[in-house]
Amino acid sequence: MPPISIYQEERIPSPRKRVWLAFTANPFSVIGLWAVAILLLIAAFGPLIAPYEPQLQNTQSILLPPSWDPAGTVEHFLGTDALGRDIFSRILYGAQLTLGLSLLVVFTALVFGFIIGSLSGMMSGIKSSILSHLLDALLSIPSLLMAILLVAVTGPGLQNVFWAVGLALTPQFVRTIHQAVHEESQKEYVTAAKLDGANSLQIYWYVIMPNIWDTLIIQTTLAISAAILDIAALGFMGLGAQSPSPEWGAMVSQGVDYLLVAPWNVTIPGLALLFTVLSINLVGDGLRSAMSPGSK
Repeated sequence: MPPISIYQEERIPSPRKRVWLAFTANPFSVIGLWAVAILLLIAAFGPLIAPYEPQLQNTQSILLPPSWDPAGTVEHFLGTDALGRDIFSRILYGAQLTLGLSLLVVFTALVFGFIIGSLSGMMSGIKSSILSHLLDALLSIPSLLMAILLVAVTGPGLQNVFWAVGLALTPQFVRTIHQAVHEESQKEYVTAAKLDGANSLQIYWYVIMPNIWDTLIIQTTLAISAAILDIAALGFMGLGAQSPSPEWGAMVSQGVDYLLVAPWNVTIPGLALLFTVLSINLVGDGLRSAMSPGSK
């Protein structure tokens, strides 16, 4: 028989539990999280469930409307484009290029930004001041404009877009991590750790890092939406993915010529971009609210 406790014990949730409870308290954040999970599954398994190949052309099914239109067919659920290619299949394949490439770009920018920002944040004096002003100058240029300049020099293509968008987003991570580490290093608990004999590496990893994870996570979620928009914008301008690639921005560009005749060629990939960016922003806003000092 289990012992009976006559004392009322209050269970204090852990920091992770408090963040999760604050995050799930916002229904929009939960909806965004489910939407992001579905998008990740589509990006991972989309080619396996696509009914057609993305480049498969059918001259008998050119510019078919979506299936809910009286002239549409169930075989092409979201219609076809000017070459008879199935839009639903191209959307599924394009999720890997747009969302998958953006995740890879952000991960690469995060690694380089984390290393440079951590080293510069632990510095002091003229080195830290010079780097801080250099980052301010780089951040004055929008990431899309910087990516366009880099792609214009290196040439179009997904490989060049990867490095262009990655280099354009890296200063944002460097600046965010640099500022967070520099601010934390000025606080009293860091001084107390120094007086206890901790070296610089121990102070950084065991004292400063646990207090900047929230900033890093929020910046990563916001950078993913920025990377998606940059990759799609470059594809729309013909500087990114080239035809017949099913990348969503390139699909919008290819459907502009038939906007009045077949508007679904533009609206469907455009709605896919809108839904993806909105879902990621909902998750980012929910994390920002859950990790803010007021929610704790």
